[in-house]
Amino acid sequence: MRVPSVVLVHGAWAGAWVWKRVIPRLRAAALDVFAVTLTGVGERAHLLSDGIHLATHVQDVLGLIEANELSRVVLVGHSYGGMVITGVADQLQQSHPGLLESLVYVDAVTPHPGESWSSQHSAETVAQRLASVRESGGVSFAPPDASVFGLTGADRDWINRRQTPQPAGVYQDPLQFDAERLSRLPRTFIDCTDPALPTIAVMRERVRREPGWEVLELATGHYPQISQSESLSDILITVAKRADAGTHVRAASPGT
Repeated sequence: MRVPSVVLVHGAWAGAWVWKRVIPRLRAAALDVFAVTLTGVGERAHLLSDGIHLATHVQDVLGLIEANELSRVVLVGHSYGGMVITGVADQLQQSHPGLLESLVYVDAVTPHPGESWSSQHSAETVAQRLASVRESGGVSFAPPDASVFGLTGADRDWINRRQTPQPAGVYQDPLQFDAERLSRLPRTFIDCTDPALPTIAVMRERVRREPGWEVLELATGHYPQISQSESLSDILITVAKRADAGTHVRAASPGT
């Protein structure tokens, strides 16, 4: 039997590079690991255009899974990447039922059907980002300083050097999907609590209120793959090994 394949999907303004500290640990645990860079950012920033939408990024991940003929996939999304893996999971549950083992949301957006990435953001956040979109001519919005993610020193500098503008078209695209179909999959939410990023506040409350979620906490900022890479790697290894053993955890006790 093939070992689980862990597919890592980054958040806004980033790229596959952001998983640099996590990938070696996952591979050392005998897992197949694939990190995608979404169209228009990272080393694919030269493809940035106003034609990039959420569906483009969903197709990026579907294409990676198809091209590598992956099976037994543990799909991991960070931040905005939660929108992407939700769309990917919905399509795969229709076209390839049984291919996905579980979903892991790393301090990520956990949308309801019909919501966009922007749906649960404050009016101030939406206004700031749309102003940045207008300044770019409708193409993108600029990254924030990485200090807002709780990063300091060399880690903050590294993120600031590597971040690229986020395609504007993904921000307000609503995602339609079958929530009941996704509820059949084990879902883990990793809540990064120190400092807690305000734009994820609704999500961290949502996963504690709704059934079917395992909620784990890391006392670190929004980029645990940088600030607590060993702890995050250990969680991902545990989730993947559960898939290998067929012992998924479907939900956590309230307040976990």
